[in-house]
Amino acid sequence: MESPKDPSPPASQDSTGMASRNRLLEADTIHTISTPGRLPTIRLRGKTDDLPQDWWFASTAIPLIAATLGPLANVLSIAALVSKWRVTLPNDGVLPEGSDQYGVDIADPHWEIVLNAISLGFGFFGNFLLLLNFTKRVRYIIALPVTIIAWYFATGILIGIIVAMNNYVPPIRPGETYSQGFWHAIIAAVLYLIGSMMLMVNMLGYFLGHYPQHFDLDDDQRTLILQTMMFFFWLAGGAAVFARVCDWRYADALYFCDVTVLTVGFGDYVGTNDAARGLVFPYSVIGIIFLGLMINSIRKFAIGMSKDKVIRKHQLQKREQTLSRTVTSEKELRDRLGLPPRRESTEARKASVLSRRASDGLNANSLLKTRDSLDQYGHFHVKGRTIEFREKKGHAGGGGRGGAGRHNSHGAKTALSRDAKLQARATGATAEARRSARRAKLVLLKEEKDRFEAMREIQSNTHKFEKYWALSMSVFAFGVLWCVGALVFMYAEHRIQDLSYFEALYFCYVSLLTIGYGDFSPKSNAGKPFFVIWSLIAIPTMTILISDMSETVVGSINRGTFKLADWTVMPKEGVWHDFLESHPQLKDWIERKTQEREAKARINAGFELPRPDEEITAEPQTLENLAEEKIPAKTDHELARRLAKTIKRVANDLRADQPVKYDYEEWVEFTRLIRFSAKGVEGDGDTSGDEDGEGGELGLVKWDWIGEDSPMLAEVGEAEWVLERLCESLDRYTKVQDRKAKKALRKVDHETGHTLHHLDTGHSSHPNYPAHPGHRKGYSYDHPPHEAGDISPVLRRTKDGEEVVPLHKRHAKGKDKQGEGVEDSEERIRRDTDEGEDERERMDREVRVVLEDGLRGGEMGDWMSSVKS
Repeated sequence: MESPKDPSPPASQDSTGMASRNRLLEADTIHTISTPGRLPTIRLRGKTDDLPQDWWFASTAIPLIAATLGPLANVLSIAALVSKWRVTLPNDGVLPEGSDQYGVDIADPHWEIVLNAISLGFGFFGNFLLLLNFTKRVRYIIALPVTIIAWYFATGILIGIIVAMNNYVPPIRPGETYSQGFWHAIIAAVLYLIGSMMLMVNMLGYFLGHYPQHFDLDDDQRTLILQTMMFFFWLAGGAAVFARVCDWRYADALYFCDVTVLTVGFGDYVGTNDAARGLVFPYSVIGIIFLGLMINSIRKFAIGMSKDKVIRKHQLQKREQTLSRTVTSEKELRDRLGLPPRRESTEARKASVLSRRASDGLNANSLLKTRDSLDQYGHFHVKGRTIEFREKKGHAGGGGRGGAGRHNSHGAKTALSRDAKLQARATGATAEARRSARRAKLVLLKEEKDRFEAMREIQSNTHKFEKYWALSMSVFAFGVLWCVGALVFMYAEHRIQDLSYFEALYFCYVSLLTIGYGDFSPKSNAGKPFFVIWSLIAIPTMTILISDMSETVVGSINRGTFKLADWTVMPKEGVWHDFLESHPQLKDWIERKTQEREAKARINAGFELPRPDEEITAEPQTLENLAEEKIPAKTDHELARRLAKTIKRVANDLRADQPVKYDYEEWVEFTRLIRFSAKGVEGDGDTSGDEDGEGGELGLVKWDWIGEDSPMLAEVGEAEWVLERLCESLDRYTKVQDRKAKKALRKVDHETGHTLHHLDTGHSSHPNYPAHPGHRKGYSYDHPPHEAGDISPVLRRTKDGEEVVPLHKRHAKGKDKQGEGVEDSEERIRRDTDEGEDERERMDREVRVVLEDGLRGGEMGDWMSSVKS
């Protein structure tokens, strides 16, 4: 075993510190165990670490499935324990008197009951340890192996009992048959086996170092585990109560509770007395509530699973595809298509070419078009931002597609070895790969707005994919459960009801939709236990399918209904305008016809001169024109005030019911407010102690709309992302202003030759201030010793007594240069420093006034405290 070595602690360290340090090392280190042969290396990770995690299904989905199968297997094991495994049928099994529901119990061997109880104990013990592991009461490395072993023992004992009963004391056909308890035991053994095998896969992922030694579950997933356990125990407890009140077998009572809570209601089992009917009121209501909570948690888990592992992967894949097909200029377009670069010919070259080709009778325009246009290599089809190129198969010469790059100077292709061909095919360097890559549609994204709209289109397509992916998965699960369930019921009910496959499909469909006509219901001892387990899986799946259909199919039907109403019974104002805006080709055709009709009308009526008294109205300003107008320059203080107002607005957007998505013009304003404060930080040379760049003082101030750092790819909403960037900008702005104030004070010190010390109000005394009750200013002056006559205190002690000397040579004026120099120096220092303090106070006051308009009371103090910290 190899593990990171750490130096031994000093002898002075106490035992408590030693123990805590050892626990920390145990939690954070990775122990590597080398295995012989070709076996994978075992890497045991600690409880918590920052290393990446993979095998998401093994680390998250498997624990949830195991936590669901465990309690269900316990319930079925209880039914197998308290039920007899064989029954005697009346009339020697001849129908209708010989139906399974009229069977009389046969006593089981004593060893079968004892072993069945031991199996149930192992199942409960394994499930209990798994629950303790989920609540972090028992360590993963201890609880999970014990749970796996306990469930394997439970499975082995049940399988052993089943085989022994079938070999030594089987039912004598046709007068005897197995009861529901026997089939409950078979299903419980299968569930224990599946759960233990899945937990072994989870342990394998831990041993290979794919995740640390704990279940990576969030609060919603832990809630799902608790809700599932409560629901199954509610079924088991209700079955015990109704079996006692109605004098039923426990297996029949469990079937009744399942049909009641799932609202199927076949009517084959009903309350036989007033006590049972009275218990139905609270039991059904609470059971349906548990069922609804469990279905809601399952749907959240399914959505989260698909969103993290399928939807986000699809979005990143679409982004990479768009990025790989993006071109920003004609040069990139030619490079992508393999065409030769454009040759910029001068007027003289054009004239010489025309003169040389004049004898051939070529047209000048056609010659220039042939040289300068890309049409000589193929046909370009441009639709919006998408460019599609179709090469000319028979084009000769040149290069690229349609002849580009196909010319070989030697006239023959170079032979490649087998390994070279395989390597070229793997790297996509073959001619077929390059041809297929060029055949893809290219996207022209010249401006930043084009990239923004391309990312918005990716978001829209991803949202549609998310909805229809969930719908397709629900339809697939529904179809499997419907068809497979019908097949099982056809064979299980063959002896008693002789169901055909169509009748079994009909029965399953009626049960899935919880209609429950009652014309078909499970009557065999094998059909009822299977219906319990099948319905608990199928009916929640059907509920999730209906929920997914409400967001896709039902939503499309609603939109179609509203459109039909807008055009017919409830006409909507502006419906024709919206229709034409959504069909630009039809709009262009109508506008062209309208212009032609107006032109003909003007020709017929003759041209009219405008009247002198008529005013010529200017064209209305469009959004594009307004966006192209230059924005007047604004000072940093004005942008800071706008920044405060924008923070208030974005904070309000966080409280919206639906996530807010901003348009491009709003993002332009956000970008300006985010980046304006970075200028002072980037250009400031005094950045000691700060970390510039991403993740440092500047934060994220530049991004690409379709890049990896795009705001639309963040895990948080746009409003939260923008608010965080705006707060970073405000923090940078305050730091820049603080630096400017400090520079102004240092400039005053340099000019006067003095050093300013800020007053520390937290101390009772200061070395530069005497103990006097007078007013103290926020700074004082130190006079370092210099040569006599240059800089000195106002009073200097000498052997002859005290004398007054000039503060600085350049401050001496006229006859009374000592007193006047001191006065001028002090007044100038006070004036300069007051101006610096006034500028800083005015800036702080302006920002506070704007913020106080939107924040009141404790909110203001909390917000300012967070900004200062």
